[in-house]
Parts: sequence; C-alpha cells; structure tokens
Amino acid sequence: MSRDWYFFFGSVEFMRRLFALVLLFVLPATALAHPGSGGFADLAEGLSPAVVNIAAAQRLNAGEGLPSFPEGSPLERFNEIFGDAPRIANSLGSGFIVDATGLVVTNNHVIDGADDVEVALPDGRVFPAEVIGIDPVTDLAVLRMMNVHEALPHVSFGDSDRARVGDWVIAIGNPFGLGGTLTAGVVSARGREAGGRYDDYIQTDVAINTGNSGGPLFNMDGDVIGVNTLILSPTGASVGISLSIPSNIATRVVAQLIEFGETRRGWLGVSVQPVTPELAESFELDSPYGAIISRVEPGGPAAAADLRTGDLVVSFDGRRVRDSRSFPRLVAETEIGLVAEIGIIRRDRPMTLRVTVGELASAAGQAAPATANSPVITPDQGQGNSVRGMTLAALDAASRRRFRVHPDATGVLVTEVAASSDAAGKVRPGDVIEEVEFTRVSSIEDIRRIVDGIPTGPVRFQLNRGGQYVLQSIRP
Repeated sequence: MSRDWYFFFGSVEFMRRLFALVLLFVLPATALAHPGSGGFADLAEGLSPAVVNIAAAQRLNAGEGLPSFPEGSPLERFNEIFGDAPRIANSLGSGFIVDATGLVVTNNHVIDGADDVEVALPDGRVFPAEVIGIDPVTDLAVLRMMNVHEALPHVSFGDSDRARVGDWVIAIGNPFGLGGTLTAGVVSARGREAGGRYDDYIQTDVAINTGNSGGPLFNMDGDVIGVNTLILSPTGASVGISLSIPSNIATRVVAQLIEFGETRRGWLGVSVQPVTPELAESFELDSPYGAIISRVEPGGPAAAADLRTGDLVVSFDGRRVRDSRSFPRLVAETEIGLVAEIGIIRRDRPMTLRVTVGELASAAGQAAPATANSPVITPDQGQGNSVRGMTLAALDAASRRRFRVHPDATGVLVTEVAASSDAAGKVRPGDVIEEVEFTRVSSIEDIRRIVDGIPTGPVRFQLNRGGQYVLQSIRP
C-alpha cells in the first residue's frame, strides 16, 4: 500500500466519512424497527388471550329480507320454498375482556339488533353473552359472558390523551372471521371526525378490515388506548386509514353502561357556531378558539344561567374550549348536577357565569338546524342600499312572506349578496341583521352609521337565519 493510501485510510477524515456512511444506512433501519428485541411477540402473547371473537345472530321472520316474487313468474316457487322458513342473519366482530368476571367491550354495530350473542375465546371456548348496555352515539356496547366459573384474562384501559402522532400501536382482532390476528402501525393523527356528534377518533395506519370492529388498539405498554371502529376506504378494504374511539371516551361510556345500562350525558341547552379567523380577529383573539352561542333553549340550564346568543364561550369547568365541536363533548362528559364555571366574552367584555349542568334526554339536546332556501348570490345592483356587498331592505309583511323570515326576527333584511364581496358565503338572502357590533339596529341608516365608523376593519353582524342566531365578521 502506498504511503498516500495509508495516510488516507488511517486518517481522521476517512473515519469521519465511514461513520457518516454507517449512520446513513443503519440508523433508518433501526429507527423503523421496534426497540424491543422480540418485536411485538411478547405483547401478543400477553394480550391475545383477552381479545375475543363475537358472533351475533338475528332471527328473521318468515319472508323478512327476501323479495316476494309475482304470481306467474319463473321465480314464484321460491315464495313457497323460503317464505315460511325462519332464517338467521349473522355478523362477526371483535371485542376485549375488561374484567375477570367476563365483561366485554365491543362496538354497538357488531351486536345491533342481535337476538343471540356468543363470545369465543382464543383457546376455543365459547360462551353465551347478554347485552348489558349500548350507546349508539359513540358506537359502544358492553356484554357480560354467561356461565363463567373462573377468572378470565383481561386487559385495562390506558390514557389515550398521552398517545402522540408517531407512537407505535397494535391491533388484535377477528378480520374476516380469522380470529387472533395482530397488525401493527403508528398513530397517524388525533381528533379525527366522521360525522358523529362527539367524534374524536385516533387515526392509525394499522390494517383494519371487516371483523376487526370492536377490537382493542394497544400501546406499547399493553394498555387499551382505543376501540377499533371505522376504516376510510374507497374499496371497502384497508388502505391504511383506520379510526379508533379513544379510551378516554370509551372508559366513561363503558362505566355508565355497566352502572346504569345506558349513558347519561351533560346538557346545557345551547347550539353553537364555530369561531372563524375573521371572528377571532374581531374579538382580538390570538388564534381562533372557543364557540359562539347561536341559540339558547328556553327553560334550559343555559337560560337559567343567563347565557345569551352571541356569547363567545372560551372556557368550561376550568378547561379551555378548543372549538365548537369540542365544547359539546366537554359538556356531555361533565357530571350531571355539577355547578360549572363558564368563561365567556360578551360584547367584548370577559365574564364568568355559573351554570348547573342538566341531563341530556335521549331524544333531545340537539337543536334542529336552521332551514333556509339555497342562497342566491347576485351582483350588487348599486341602488344605494348596499353595505359591504349586502343589499338591504326594510322588513315588512311582504318581504317576510317572500323570504320566509322567522316571525321573531326584527331588524333589516338582506335581499342580495354580491359574489365578489366578503359577505359571499357568509350571508344569505333572507337573513335579517339584528345587531351590528352588538348594537341593535332597525334601519339601513343605523347599519351604515356603525359600519362607516370602522372603514377598514372587519365588522360583526348578528343575523337571524330561520330563527337561528349567526354571527359573521365581514371585511370591506
């Protein structure tokens, strides 16, 4: 070896480059591998005995679920063959035991409408089960295994709030009836919604398929941090977007189902609207947060506490209100009868009120959405009655009939909205402006006088839309 080569390979520079190459090729592989020497094998061995398969059977009446073929058709004979025979509709799902006596948590849709439910353990034993309680709102159910004469393996709920995006998680369940199947992945996102009232799903890339519903999502400590419930997929098969009910929601629901056989949720009797960036700016908030009260139900706890439409709720029972979707969840999770402090901003003035949390009735507590005709957005006609892109008119009997204005609405009617204005998409023809910057208005002149005093900034308009309060911030 030449002297030059010797000095290169023996130099500090060579060792530095070699170490860099090792980092380049070795670190990514070790970073993606689970740090445990046995991967997930130890977890699987310890947790799998508590994960069960659930078979739910529904007895159908004669002819139920099958078409009735017309007389004289080639298929008429099937009416006699199948018409009088009772049939069984089966569904398969997953669940997990949370108590040594045989309490099982699963999804409501796994056992919905079932006449008979069986729970199968990984060791092959099968137990009949009874339904203790269901909660269709969160899609959770609790079963009790019958004829249990020994302590059963079980798992415990963990703290789902500690789960971070990127954390390793595993699911064990019953995809396609195969049973005892483990899949692994990471937490992909938090706070996902899928159209439910109290949605707050954990999103993972764990493979979930038909039959996994109701099964547990475990963290690396072996705690249940979620109940696998939904997949988002254009094909119906797993594409790596799985949604699980967080354990911190499930534990409260499960406890109530065990104790009462039903859920009991807190209720205030309000409807709320989101805080947009424009509204946040008008309230001088650093960022959009909180919820604006759009309706107060007469006789409800909120009305008794003197909450009003237009109040911006920023905290409840010592917790910050993140947005208009988290606020109903905070209230629902609050103990019934608790006197809670609620922080609000009313007409730009911070206030704290005390409200006694009521109980949400099974068929109540969700205000019906305001109905309105599809908005018709037209160019500004320039008739002198336009303010920030809205064409305004006096509210009289004829205009009330034409725009189907709510009988309680008083103020100034919006008849047109310019498509190029900031009001487009925020205000609709038929809306009634009742307040501007929290000042009552009864004429176009009242509105113009307030708006002209804020020539360049956003202005807050309180609208009556079909009896529903709507607050919008509109720029020039």
